[in-house]
Parts: sequence; C-alpha cells; structure tokens
Amino acid sequence: MAGNGAGNAGDAKADKKADAKARLYDAFAAGGKALASGKRLELLDLLAQGERTVDALAKAAGLNLTTASAHLQILKQAGFVATRRAGVRIHYRLAGDDVARLFALLRTVAEAHQAAVPAARDAYLGEGGAVDMGREELRARAAAGEVVVLDVRPVEEYLAGHIPGAHSVPVTELADRIDELPAETEVVVYCRGAYCVLAHDAVRLLTDHGRRAIRLRDGMLEWRLAELPVAVGDLA
Repeated sequence: MAGNGAGNAGDAKADKKADAKARLYDAFAAGGKALASGKRLELLDLLAQGERTVDALAKAAGLNLTTASAHLQILKQAGFVATRRAGVRIHYRLAGDDVARLFALLRTVAEAHQAAVPAARDAYLGEGGAVDMGREELRARAAAGEVVVLDVRPVEEYLAGHIPGAHSVPVTELADRIDELPAETEVVVYCRGAYCVLAHDAVRLLTDHGRRAIRLRDGMLEWRLAELPVAVGDLA
C-alpha cells in the first residue's frame, strides 16, 4: 500500500509538472498568436518609428479606427505595446527595444526560410531594387561631406528620430522639392527599414530626374537597433 501511495504521489507530481510546462508553452504561444496577422506586424513596424495615436496608426496602416483599435488591443494584451493617455487621445508605443528586435528577426527568418517572401518582397519593392549602401559607409561619407542624407518618411516619423544631419523631404513631396537638394552631390535615401518601399520609390524618382541617388541598405529600425546616434526633432 505504501509503495502504491508513493507511486500515486509520483504520478501526481509528474502530472503537475506537465501541466506547468503546458501553461508555460501556452504563454509563449500567446505571443506568437498576437504576431499572426500581417496588419499587426505592420502596426509594429510603424510603432518602431515612434509613438503614435490610434488615429494616426489607423490612417498609416489603411485601417478603420475600430479594426486598428482591435489589433492594438491584441498587441497590448500580449505585452508588445504600451499606452499613455493625453486628454482624450490614446498614444501607443512599443513596449521595448526587444519587441523591435523580435519584429526585425521575424522578417529575417521568414525571408530565409519561407519561399513566398522573396517574391512578395520583389513585387512590393521592385525587382533588383536600387543600388544600396551600408550604415558604416554612410556615416563615413556623410562625415566627409560627400553625400546628402535624405529621410523620405512622413515628417512625424522624422521628428520622432532620424539620422543626425539628415534632411526631411517626405516621398510624397519629393517631386516638387527636388531643387532643395544640391544638384552635384550624391543623395543617400533611407526610410523605415529594409522592407520600406519609400526609399526605393524616392531613388527611382531622383534617378528619373537626373540625380545621383543611392539607398541605405536598411533604415531607421535597423539604425536604432544598432544603437547608432539618433537625432530628435529639429526639422531640416
């Protein structure tokens, strides 16, 4: 009887451990479920540029307010975003740099292992893409005055954080403001990140207007994650 009791106690302990393990992995899976939406990933991409209101996020992601709010609540419940209230407005931000790193890593792993990603990337960005430049080369050439650094994101993203010395000309305004850029200096264009189409569109536009233009290989997301200097505000 004693032996049988010990066996039952051991089985109960094993069952308790199994239940605890299942709860742990279910907790991990909750984060995965929160990321299982292209629109929620797009919202994380936008928030990696800086804090935004629900209205601004909805407009940037092409969502109605109700749908955007629902996606943001799922991300908040998973702990990926945080909020603050200012009057009647709710402002969202990433919960930490680790969330930005997770988002960046997810994209990299998906491109390396999912056959559909490269084709979708090329369809969005354009096959072949623009000639590009790495971060360290950009820093060296900008310091030497050899290039103009151009940020083509929306102004609010530029103000939230940009490469020091970069000029702000949103891609939607670039065609009308090309003359603001030195005609004989090569332009290095960047936007949100490695998969941001704004820089590709800007390089094509500048090239079509006879300017020498090249794209930064990635963008502001990767610049921040590399812990390189970031300037805030100061529209240039």
